Amino acid sequence: MNREILDANLLMKRMVDSMACENIVGILLAGGKSRRMGGGDKCLLQLGGKTILQHAIDRATPQVGNLILNINGDPDRFNHYNLNIVSDDIGNFAGPLAGVLTGMHWVKENHPECKWIVTFPTDTTFFPMDLASKLYDAVSDNKAELACAASGGRHHPVFGIWPVDLFAALKVAMIDNGVRKIDDWTSGYNLKTVKFEFRKIDPFFNINRPEDFQYAETQFAGITN
Repeated sequence: MNREILDANLLMKRMVDSMACENIVGILLAGGKSRRMGGGDKCLLQLGGKTILQHAIDRATPQVGNLILNINGDPDRFNHYNLNIVSDDIGNFAGPLAGVLTGMHWVKENHPECKWIVTFPTDTTFFPMDLASKLYDAVSDNKAELACAASGGRHHPVFGIWPVDLFAALKVAMIDNGVRKIDDWTSGYNLKTVKFEFRKIDPFFNINRPEDFQYAETQFAGITN
């Protein structure tokens, strides 16, 4: 295959990926209690002159056609981000899987033409700019039903792509069967793991504890200097 054909195929793939991502809704997951950080909204901590949430917004926005923020508690504290804000369908801080369910529900009601959501935790600042497109590649052409990210020998189920058509099944699993862990639910489906390589900073490093935040500050300073 000559270079011109390869270039044309690459351009076509990029165009298809771009069109696909325009029909994906991104769900920013910010509904946790942040217990290990002492409570509160860790996504509102300042890192490099911006909140952790703003870093997540900046990285997620160009990857999807629409972006919503999933939270618990008073939505007014996030109003200035100018995003659609949705609270968990299930109460009592049911975990990130509740955010997936909530995102699916919102899409079904507001963008019924959309077939996929991609979830982005809001305690990360380094996740890849091509995350959504690579996850979509993993599920396109019926290669898999679901996909999640992996790096450094670990999988990251909260960074995933989810078909909205599974809303009813997930609702039954969570409400009727009490399922809360992502891995417990996805084990019943054809899940593909998408590996992301890195040299220094794990792109899926998340801030759970004060020492994680200190590490992120150090790494972020190294990137920006």
